[in-house]
Amino acid sequence: MSADADIARRLWRAALLRRAGLWAAGSLPWLALRSAPGLLAWSAFCAWDGLRLQRQVMIGWTAWVDDAVPEMEDSAILLAQAGTPVARLQRERLLARIAASLDPARVRAIVRGRVPAGLPWLGANLALAGLAWGAALLPGGAHPAIARAAGAPAAKAAIARSELLIKLAPPGYTGVAASNAAPRDLQVPEQTVVEWCLKDASGASETIELSDGQVLKAGQACARWTADESVFWRWRGTRYTLKVEPDAPPEITVTQPNEMTKDLARDAREATIAIAVRDDYRIQRATLHLTLARGSGENIRFSDREMPLPASIDPRRRDWAKNWTLSELGMEPGDELYFFIRAADNASKPHTVQSPTYTLRLPAPPSADEEENTALPMLVKPESLRSQRQVIIDTEQLLSDMRSKKMSEAETRERSESIASDQAALRRRYGQFLGEESTLFGGDEHDDDHAKPGEKKDVLHEFGHAHDQAENATLFDDATKKVLRRALSAMWDAEKALRAIQPKTALPPENTALVAIKELQQSERIYLHKTAFAPPAIKEDKRMSGDMAGAASVRREQDKAADVVPAELRELVQALATDGPLPALWTRTAHDWVRERIAVDEQRLAAQRAIQDVADGCAACRPVLRAWLRGGVAEAPVLLQAQPAADTPFARALRGGDK
Repeated sequence: MSADADIARRLWRAALLRRAGLWAAGSLPWLALRSAPGLLAWSAFCAWDGLRLQRQVMIGWTAWVDDAVPEMEDSAILLAQAGTPVARLQRERLLARIAASLDPARVRAIVRGRVPAGLPWLGANLALAGLAWGAALLPGGAHPAIARAAGAPAAKAAIARSELLIKLAPPGYTGVAASNAAPRDLQVPEQTVVEWCLKDASGASETIELSDGQVLKAGQACARWTADESVFWRWRGTRYTLKVEPDAPPEITVTQPNEMTKDLARDAREATIAIAVRDDYRIQRATLHLTLARGSGENIRFSDREMPLPASIDPRRRDWAKNWTLSELGMEPGDELYFFIRAADNASKPHTVQSPTYTLRLPAPPSADEEENTALPMLVKPESLRSQRQVIIDTEQLLSDMRSKKMSEAETRERSESIASDQAALRRRYGQFLGEESTLFGGDEHDDDHAKPGEKKDVLHEFGHAHDQAENATLFDDATKKVLRRALSAMWDAEKALRAIQPKTALPPENTALVAIKELQQSERIYLHKTAFAPPAIKEDKRMSGDMAGAASVRREQDKAADVVPAELRELVQALATDGPLPALWTRTAHDWVRERIAVDEQRLAAQRAIQDVADGCAACRPVLRAWLRGGVAEAPVLLQAQPAADTPFARALRGGDK
């Protein structure tokens, strides 16, 4: 290291040590206030001051040395710039002198004379810290540390000023501590015991009105209520909302495997299962259930296993993943492993949930029969296993796989053509009911090669198919044939789109074909129902006897629709449309209807607020309440059920029908 650089470094180190005390002292007030912005601002000032001090030292250190060391003969500049031989000779002389005269004590003395202690900066910093402290102490101060420190005393002061004290005792399983609060909007866990207590119990009792119609009295004994739904309560004309957080059941997520049925490779040796369970308070129990299926046909054996998922540091979550070897799972080629997860929380009435069942399938080695029949897949696939609904499911699965994962063109084409083959088989099966053949032409396709030149051919009889002959005509009526043609046309369109590798285009006609097939099935049920009717046998002993006992008319009349709106509510809605008096006990009718028909908390609270306003005499609130009550009337089904009605001459004479 050169001599000039060594001297500058020693002066710079001494200057840093002199300013370090200032920087440390300036940060103490902000640390005491726990003010991150103030500490960040002081750190920025320290960085700026350090850079400024470094520049001051690097520029003026030669002048500092000349003024403080007379032996340098005002030639310290030669330590940094010595271009001529005479200058280099003088530099060697100066280095010998400065090594003996510039000791550490003299360096500190030079820095003390040139670098101030920075006390004005420290005073300004303390003044700013004092202003921040005073601003936090003022009402409405928003300093986080002061707010946290003064939060509890402020809450206690509000409670002390209020005449009413609210005691909250959440259920023990939530882990939320009991607390006290002044009257205000609150949010509590479900099943929290809420008590309204008067500080001066010797005075008159106070009335607490709940939005569900309950009226509680707080006097010498506290008014108690268990929070099972969100309500608002009113005290001395002021409403406060009490929001209830329901206990949510655990949520189970299976991240591996990423599909419901996963086919492992034939040479697979491992399988990964990854699970995540979440709950809002605590997961009490979580288990993994494994079922191994082995065998084929009627010789299938099942073995079950159950293992608990280990708990984590956070009781609200359990994350578990394991890379199983197939020997640990006990899987062999041809086996299937089914697994699901069951979890329960720690609520007083635990919520137990179960995930869907996932399948890990390990293919069996290919057999000789399978290798022989791979060229003819349609010959070994039972037609009874395929349906129009299954074709739609396969098409939707193909579209989902095309979106979620990158499929090769060959795989997409293979799956699309396989679905098209299933659609074609189903189309031919339904086409038989219209007299369609399974092939396009009835004769040999090579007959044209043996035809003589100029010979006339009867194309109609050779290639045609007569539908109008009695032996070939079907037994369906025209309406049924029309539905059949619509189904077959839709199947044709779906098959063409699948052959063109356009499964998205094939999905609408597939659904059209399914609707037509269901319509055919329904019409068949109606037809069978009509033909299956058998009239009762005629009692020969009563024929021509004139005995009318038990011989009532078989005519039936429609029953009246069920009355889904109670008469009390109908009367109340009609009364709310006027300015007249309301029916007796109308508040109970309105509260029961709102609680039964309105499930959303915000809407139910608004309807209950309207009930309370009307009860207070607000005439303008009547249309609002009427709208809420009418909105609770959903579109109810009209139940029409036939009832027997006897129609005899005596009954007609009683009604005045016979004169």
